[in-house]
Amino acid sequence: MADHKPLLTSLKEHPWRYLLILIILGLAAYLLVPQITTLEHSWSVVQSLTWYAVALAVVAQVLSYLGGGFMMQAILDVDEQKLSIGEGALITMASYSIGMVAGGWFGGAAATYRWVRRESHDGNSAALAGTLPALLNIGALVGVSMIGTLYLILVHDLSKAQLIEYGIVLLVLGLMTASVLTALHFSEAGTRLAVWLAGRWAALRRQPFTPQKTITLVGQFVFAWNSMRNGKWLRPMIGAIANTGFDMLTLYFLFVAAGHNVSLGILFAGYGLPLILGKMAFLFPGGIGVIEESMVAFYDSLQVPNATSVVVILGYRLFSFWLPTLLGFAAAAFLSAKLSGTKRDQA
Repeated sequence: MADHKPLLTSLKEHPWRYLLILIILGLAAYLLVPQITTLEHSWSVVQSLTWYAVALAVVAQVLSYLGGGFMMQAILDVDEQKLSIGEGALITMASYSIGMVAGGWFGGAAATYRWVRRESHDGNSAALAGTLPALLNIGALVGVSMIGTLYLILVHDLSKAQLIEYGIVLLVLGLMTASVLTALHFSEAGTRLAVWLAGRWAALRRQPFTPQKTITLVGQFVFAWNSMRNGKWLRPMIGAIANTGFDMLTLYFLFVAAGHNVSLGILFAGYGLPLILGKMAFLFPGGIGVIEESMVAFYDSLQVPNATSVVVILGYRLFSFWLPTLLGFAAAAFLSAKLSGTKRDQA
């Protein structure tokens, strides 16, 4: 019993810590229950967290969503439409939550279109706002991943197997980027390729395939890409970089809170690649499980203590995914009620 006195004393002195600790450890138990020894060590990491750094992680995540709001504002500003950064952040959060339960990217884009159309009364602006953020955010993630992977290859002391592995990852990311840019430039050929790939993917999953959906999606991306020419992409891209950068800073501050000094190169590599894997894992909404497991594996291979990475990554997912998703449903209800009120006033 003597071993538990410091824990009980700490919790009595700071009862507000119960919720955060229980959520983090609950997620850890759900995702990583086979690693019982690691979880025992993770509890000691939770006890020793530097809480001002945890607070900075929360602030960074708020700034990340404001970066998304700025990106939305900058996209609408291209067509001289007005939207506040705060409302843009609400729409970003709400559309992500809607996409989680209703149609993935299509559902989120449709919700964004509907809410922005109410504000701007312009279909083209609303279509851009629904389509372009995903394109810019994925571009920012690919950039982060390529920087991190290149850092590991050039600077970090890698084994031969790891060198080959990360070299392949860098090559695949480069080919993906080149393919997307080529497809956007040659839209007809890109559309045919996308339809063929989507058809093969549907056949593998033994699901019905509607080519028109893929054609519409590619058409929306091409329209968004063409609308951002002549330097118009710069301000929205700054928003995407802010969105990704502050999200990554959330993860960094949690490493600081756990007392582990992680270099920027390792942070980049362990952040970008798992999130891209999560976006590619269509069967898992929000990359649930995929992102957590792959992040732990990445940081473990880069000599980050496993007990530390478990707490840090589950804390990061709490702040960047679980809480924003719940708040996003509340934001969606608010925006929908506002839209209904507007329609009644117009009637």
